[in-house]
Amino acid sequence: MGRLKVLVVGCGNMGTSHARAYHQLEGFEIVGLVSRGAKSRERLSKELNGVQTFSDYTKALNSTKPDVVSINTYPDTHYNYVKTALEANAHVFVEKPLALTVEEAQILVDLAQKQQRKMVVGYILRVHPTWAKFTEMAQTLGKPLVMRMNLNQQSSGEHWYTHKQLMNSMSPIVDCGVHYVDVMCSMTRSKPISVSAIGAHLSDEIATDMYNYGQLQVRFEDGSVGWYEAGWGPMMSETAFFIKDVIGPKGCVSISDEDKGASDDVEGHSKTGSLKLHHSELDADGHFTKMDEIISTADEPDHDGLCLLEQEYLLDAIINDRDLTNHLNDAINSLKIVLAADESVKTGKTVIL
Repeated sequence: MGRLKVLVVGCGNMGTSHARAYHQLEGFEIVGLVSRGAKSRERLSKELNGVQTFSDYTKALNSTKPDVVSINTYPDTHYNYVKTALEANAHVFVEKPLALTVEEAQILVDLAQKQQRKMVVGYILRVHPTWAKFTEMAQTLGKPLVMRMNLNQQSSGEHWYTHKQLMNSMSPIVDCGVHYVDVMCSMTRSKPISVSAIGAHLSDEIATDMYNYGQLQVRFEDGSVGWYEAGWGPMMSETAFFIKDVIGPKGCVSISDEDKGASDDVEGHSKTGSLKLHHSELDADGHFTKMDEIISTADEPDHDGLCLLEQEYLLDAIINDRDLTNHLNDAINSLKIVLAADESVKTGKTVIL
């Protein structure tokens, strides 16, 4: 098999990092860059030795006839862009979430299987060595698990502009929540059974029916419970913007947030300081029998490095015809949970899955 021709759609933070990955990997060749804004695609084209650019997705698709389409645009475009790419017989990489509704996501999964094309959804934490270790350690703590996670972002300037654009189609707990709910499902390997959530509208700069702060609570069949919190905007507190903590009968494991920098730092969203494992076992006198263990994660990949791992995963899936059924089912399940949370915020009721 020769090099796979890739059309990169969207040239913002994620599109840029993924384009760098395709450029670096021998198995790919970028044949076009697509974005609405000329500035972002021209900047990226210059970095990548003059790759041709397009403002129109359909024209780019017809002109370049790619083997792979990489979709890194706002979520409200995902369904149509992915569907068009699959119908053009291309493999697809798409940033999360796969679609805005569970029904649309299922249509895309069914279409990918019908077309016999590989489709990978950008759950970056799945390829992250520290998060993989975090999940593995959580599974040694016994059941049920209590999972506490958040990612609050104090944003201004361009970051706040991006957040406002995202909130034209979805709330922070939906956009970011799919990552962390996906991790919770991996940790418990149990079926989610109900979701409840709260939300608050904290800015006149966003639509009145949208909320820029939310928290969801999810219950699993095995008795495990988890919460996830996300807020965006210039009013958000940075006091506790990064909590990644799992508790079980045998102890707890946490990702340290030391030296993480500001909450609007894209690198900081996946970056970890270290893993801390605490054992709950007590001796006859009621004292802990083991010291806490600190596992350094200083050598973890940066954001571009993680995007490279994602594209290596895609390349392997295509070349070696890997079965992505579980990957795609998990993408639908995590979307189902965060959309149930969105429904719960709006109705004030717990949603039974």
